[in-house]
Formats: sequence, C-alpha cells, structure tokens
Amino acid sequence: MSLFNVFDISGSALSAQSVRLNTIASNLANAGVVGESAETAYRARYPVFSSVFDSALTTQQAAGVRVEGIVESEVPPRKEYSPSHPMADMEGYIYMSNVNSVEEMANMISASRSYQSSVEAMDTTKQLIMRTLSLGS
Repeated sequence: MSLFNVFDISGSALSAQSVRLNTIASNLANAGVVGESAETAYRARYPVFSSVFDSALTTQQAAGVRVEGIVESEVPPRKEYSPSHPMADMEGYIYMSNVNSVEEMANMISASRSYQSSVEAMDTTKQLIMRTLSLGS
C-alpha cells in the first residue's frame, strides 16, 4: 500500500461521514412531521457503511469506507390522539415521526468528530510527507 493511499482512505471516510451528517440533518428536519397513517409517517433514515480492504494488493480496489445504502428505522411512529388536527384519521389519531432528536444530536456529534479525525489524519500524513521531502535539502 502506498503512502498516498492514506489520502484515499481518509477521503472515503470524509465522504461517508458527510452522507451520515446529511441523513441526520434530514431526520432532524422531519422530526415534527405528521402523517395520516403509520405507513405515511416519516421514518428516520440511517446510512449503512462497509469497510473495503484490498487484502491481495493485486487489484486496483482501494481500502476505505463505502456507503452501502440508506435504511429506514423499523421503530413504529408515535400515535397521538388529536381529533381536531386536520391530518387525523377516522379515529382521531395522528402519526408522528419516529425521529428521536436527542439520539440524532448524539449521532451528529459522533459524525462530526469522525469527520474531524479523518481531516486530522490527512493533515498529519501531509506534514509527514513534507518533512520527508525536506530531508533531502
């Protein structure tokens, strides 16, 4: 593995955490959305990551993180009795999003720190390469 592959690995981690931050932002934006039924209520979404590693070192596939997709939460939406609400069903219930704002904020802090760690890894690698190049002068 080349020293420059560190930039590819860190870059893929930055991209993955960016997707994670975007899904968290989407979840938070839809935290108060009301649906007419359990099927139409907004459900929290989460990215699924996988690690990629070139074990044979013979293919051109780089190591890093890959976003496999985005899945919806299986937690049922909150059901509230509000017969005067315009979106209430025939029984007077509305269905709130299943987004937990506190959990999403904790996920956002975690994603932000992971993003920051990847930036630090890239910066440290750049500094080491620059120091190695200055040894010859």
